[in-house]
Amino acid sequence: MYYERPPRKRGIFSYFVVALIGAIIGGIVSAYIAPTYLYGKIIPMPDIYYKERPTNVGQQINITPSDNISYVEAVAKKAISSVVGITTVQIQREFIWEREVEGLGSGVIVNSNGYILTNSHVVGDGRAKKINVLFENGDTLPGDVLWYDASLDLAVVKVEASGLPAAELGDSDYLQVGQLAVAIGNPLGLDFQRTVTSGIISGLNRSIRIDQYNVIENLIQTDASINPGNSGGPLLNSKGEVIGINTVKIKSTTAEGLGFAIPINVVKPIIDQIVKQGDFKIVYLGITGIEIERYERQMGVELSVDKGVIVLEVAPNTPADKTGLRPGDIIAKMDNQEIESMSQLGKILYKYKKGDKANLTVIRNGKEISVEVTFTQLK
Repeated sequence: MYYERPPRKRGIFSYFVVALIGAIIGGIVSAYIAPTYLYGKIIPMPDIYYKERPTNVGQQINITPSDNISYVEAVAKKAISSVVGITTVQIQREFIWEREVEGLGSGVIVNSNGYILTNSHVVGDGRAKKINVLFENGDTLPGDVLWYDASLDLAVVKVEASGLPAAELGDSDYLQVGQLAVAIGNPLGLDFQRTVTSGIISGLNRSIRIDQYNVIENLIQTDASINPGNSGGPLLNSKGEVIGINTVKIKSTTAEGLGFAIPINVVKPIIDQIVKQGDFKIVYLGITGIEIERYERQMGVELSVDKGVIVLEVAPNTPADKTGLRPGDIIAKMDNQEIESMSQLGKILYKYKKGDKANLTVIRNGKEISVEVTFTQLK
């Protein structure tokens, strides 16, 4: 008797092999044969071939080395001649006598006709008795402070010279975390003039409390090494453009590599006006005030609000006087930006020009009111 053998069942592995071979053949057809010989000729062209490829899938990075020079070296070669040393003599009062104290910092030439940008604290917040500026070629010239603001920690020094190598200013509004950052300055004394350190931009919009009542805001954080003497020197991007002015380093036994710089865009309009007019003036509110916390502690009282500036005095015929502000008013906001200190209020005024208006949120007798101030005066 003849028995027909039942058909052998295929194993799972056989199906897998067949599927794999089919996928490979299909991939070759779709990737190489179809675009050249089939699409648009035998079968319709898929929609994707009619559209531009998306450009936001990932940032395209093109690095083109030239002459075996690194970015940091190129930045240093471009900018180092614009960096200066600044030495000062300040008068320090101790009890009933005074003594001279020498100081050292850095600066950067921002205009070829002798305009140099540095930190306010480098020039003693305008109180320096003597200022000397040291250039890369070895020249030394006396300098005068044209403008300074301790709340911004920025100052402009002028020397009588022309044809100086001015640095190129960048745009700090478009910085991104992870970008190259190069710092140049004079750390630890003139024996280490124009030291170059590099790193990245580690953070943006940082705030540092300088003392109990003053905070510097919107700082650039970098891990490029910044030491005493670097203050006032430039922080540069990969194009050799100044994106910030180095201002402070946090000293801690547990945190290293925390350097900070003031964004260059903060001071650009100030530099422009100083170069054109010889000085810089901001709008004037016309009040004497004090922070809520300090007022409560000094007067031994407790107010109904935690933040703001309490008005102690209103100067006559000033914008504040014409607006109707009174002693005892608490300024809580200006154009919806919270006010915490007089120094912060001063920095906010840099946003306004003569003739501009601002809405003030004021607490008066425990009630919140809104008043409009028109800035008609400069100081």
